[in-house]
Amino acid sequence: MPERHDLTELQLTILRFLWQRGEATVAELWEALYEERGLAQTTVATLVARLQRRGIVARRTRDRQYLYRATITEADVQHSMVSELTERLFAGDPAALVNHLLSASDMSPGDLARVKRMIMTAQAPKGDPT
Repeated sequence: MPERHDLTELQLTILRFLWQRGEATVAELWEALYEERGLAQTTVATLVARLQRRGIVARRTRDRQYLYRATITEADVQHSMVSELTERLFAGDPAALVNHLLSASDMSPGDLARVKRMIMTAQAPKGDPT
């Protein structure tokens, strides 16, 4: 069973920054978050330390500063969180989740066309470019 990654919105924001940048110091993370969130630098440091303890980020030292990087991919997090959502809200039935998404009123015709293409690609035999 894949590892679960229960993450808050703020933790996801930190990870998105690390995925985009590759690695960053707490000061760089704080600067990126400050305007939107108004957090103290110590709060950001605490959040990053918790992510490190969980093995979600790793650190190395450069010029007497810690540089942090994500140890999991965005795809890993998406898979984990969608699996958890499917299990909790749709009794483990992915078709029920897809049905819910398709019946949402904010699906545009373009969104539906993309979903149709994804289904066709998923159904195509391997090696078939259809």
